[in-house]
Amino acid sequence: MEIDDGAAGPGDGVLDFSRLSLNSLSVDGISEERRRDTTQLYLNYNRLASLPSSVCLFSNLEFLDVSNNGLSVLCEDVTRLVKLRTLIAKNNRLDEFSLPKDFGSMQLEVLNFSGNRFEEIPLQCVKLRRLQSLSLGGNRLKSIPAEIEDATSLELLYLGGNLITAIPPELANLRYLSYLVLCDNRIQSVPPQLTRLHSLRSLSLHNNLLTYLPREILSLVHLQELSLRGNPLVVRFVKEMTYDTPSLLELAGRTIKSRNIPYSPRDLPSHLLHYLDLASKCPNPKCAGVYFDSCVRHIKFVDFCGKYRLPLMHYLCSPECTSPCSSNPQSDAESEDESSVPADRLQRVLLG
Repeated sequence: MEIDDGAAGPGDGVLDFSRLSLNSLSVDGISEERRRDTTQLYLNYNRLASLPSSVCLFSNLEFLDVSNNGLSVLCEDVTRLVKLRTLIAKNNRLDEFSLPKDFGSMQLEVLNFSGNRFEEIPLQCVKLRRLQSLSLGGNRLKSIPAEIEDATSLELLYLGGNLITAIPPELANLRYLSYLVLCDNRIQSVPPQLTRLHSLRSLSLHNNLLTYLPREILSLVHLQELSLRGNPLVVRFVKEMTYDTPSLLELAGRTIKSRNIPYSPRDLPSHLLHYLDLASKCPNPKCAGVYFDSCVRHIKFVDFCGKYRLPLMHYLCSPECTSPCSSNPQSDAESEDESSVPADRLQRVLLG
């Protein structure tokens, strides 16, 4: 269908060709000046099976919406849109094979592929160095690639409504990430490395399979909203887990560290010095013990905002350790160790 200037809608750099039942795009009726001045182009709610190459005639395009079409492929020419910053392609038929090879060289800042057929996050997406917002909700994703750490400018990551079972620790390397949405997946645990997300303000984990949270989550000092409803941790929790007997090496290391036995590089080989440096202090304030590889995992209830008591994973040096993680919830209130999170720290905990 040929479009002319009269059908293009208002000026100010905006062309709106949405809801015209287009299955192709001919711009012969649009003046060269109008194409050059266009910065926003709306092609949503049409019948396009592929992104028309004629889109690339809008050389100054900054915003492109091709949502709610039948798109199964993005043409190679899209990479010629060097000024494009926002691409919205929701509710199409795109998958990981639909993108051009050089897609990762674009200067996109906002990319929305929600409601498509992706089973993997295309590596071209994580190569977008300027990308600040990535949305892939409502697809068929089963995992998050470790290469997600390459999207170093990400501030918002929306992956809700997929089939994801695990969060890779590499996600914690996204230093600017403020909003992380992983709701409606199949995630069973949260890696403690996420505490390195110092900019994180909102974490959505509702409707997953979580039975506990890592105690390190208390270190997210800027976290204001935590959504957890629809997880097993709300209605059930683990009190105690298996304990592997410490090796002779660990027993010796514990003795050296807990009794402050002096040693120097002249006394021990380098690999033992390194091993001793890996000692973790038992978090029980009444215990001076340490552990290396063998520890007891307990669940500690922590008071969030004076309303909710959430089970956080807690590590102790041995089963005999006097535990601040007693199975009696009332005993937690007497613990001196991170017994609560102030209401001004975490403004919303969504459980219901």
